[in-house]
Amino acid sequence: MDAPPEGNIDTESCNELEDEKSTSDCHALPAYMTSVVRRQFLQEMIRKLPENVQNRIVALKNLQLEHLEIEAKFFNEVYNLEKAYQQKYIPLFTKRTEIITGAVDPPKEEPKWKEPADVPSVTAEGEAAEDITEALKNIKNNIPQDAKGIPDFWLTVFRNTVILSEMVQDHDEPVLRKLTDITIKYDDEHSYFLEFHFDKNEYFSNPVLTKQYFLKATVDPDDPFAFEGPEIYKCKGCVINWEKKMNLTVKTIRKKQKHKERGAVRTIVKQVPTDSFFNFFNPPEIPTDKKEEVDEESQQILATDFEIGHFLRARIIPKAILYYTGDIVDDEDDEDEEEYDENEEDDSEYDDANEGQVKHVGNKKKQNPNDCPNQ
Repeated sequence: MDAPPEGNIDTESCNELEDEKSTSDCHALPAYMTSVVRRQFLQEMIRKLPENVQNRIVALKNLQLEHLEIEAKFFNEVYNLEKAYQQKYIPLFTKRTEIITGAVDPPKEEPKWKEPADVPSVTAEGEAAEDITEALKNIKNNIPQDAKGIPDFWLTVFRNTVILSEMVQDHDEPVLRKLTDITIKYDDEHSYFLEFHFDKNEYFSNPVLTKQYFLKATVDPDDPFAFEGPEIYKCKGCVINWEKKMNLTVKTIRKKQKHKERGAVRTIVKQVPTDSFFNFFNPPEIPTDKKEEVDEESQQILATDFEIGHFLRARIIPKAILYYTGDIVDDEDDEDEEEYDENEEDDSEYDDANEGQVKHVGNKKKQNPNDCPNQ
């Protein structure tokens, strides 16, 4: 390629060089590094600063420690405030349960709220409207005109939210139709109980199933600057008193075994764990000894469990009717769908490679259970 005449400027080459320089500069910025590299880079950069500047940085971090200690006290007071206000909510939740179960039939009321003006109509044109219309065709409304209360209320709420719907298996639905209420109870030791109330059913004798979540809002002296507020660090389930042959968390399998020498064939019958919503009440235990490590699978299960426990307490219990009606939906799932659309080909290959494997709820990324979630 001939060189450009003297005095003329190859603007295209100059632009390419500028683009390369800009890209190179971006990658040199800490914001564009991975978190691990960024941390190492910044800490090394601090070590290279003049000693007097480093002394000022130490003073600022000491101030930050004082701030964190005050913040921890703030969150402890917030917990006590939540506990106090929970008592004020109880009469409202009691009325809600009476209406759901049909114990009370409220008189006809006019809405006291205004519908938002930007709610799209199902009759609108477009792909979304077609999807809604098609989905409505497949829904079977088995609720009779003389039904009491709101049948299958809590099961419907579960089915309307992704993280809870993934927990519910088809064989769980009959007993979840008997779920009449979910309540929350705070104790004085920075923990709360989720209480699942059931009508009498053929599956278990417990009228109430409980799940306890333990919170901490203290600054860890070994890693003080990681403090971001209260977090769930442990949970405890309950014993379900299953009726004979009604345990939904196990399934019976039969295997044929052939004797190596005699050739005789025998059938072995045994029970193995199976997916069920009710595994929620039997979480993995976290070792009391900090030196003992939690295996990777248990870490994933607990991280998801803690997320669900927080979601039930902060979102589902106080706002159940809004999840039932669709006034609140999982907006983040739309973002996930867009990500999947962009990588549609890769996802299909992944699905083929993992066909037949058991899917655990919430296995989106590996998390430390003690890192999730903040309250």
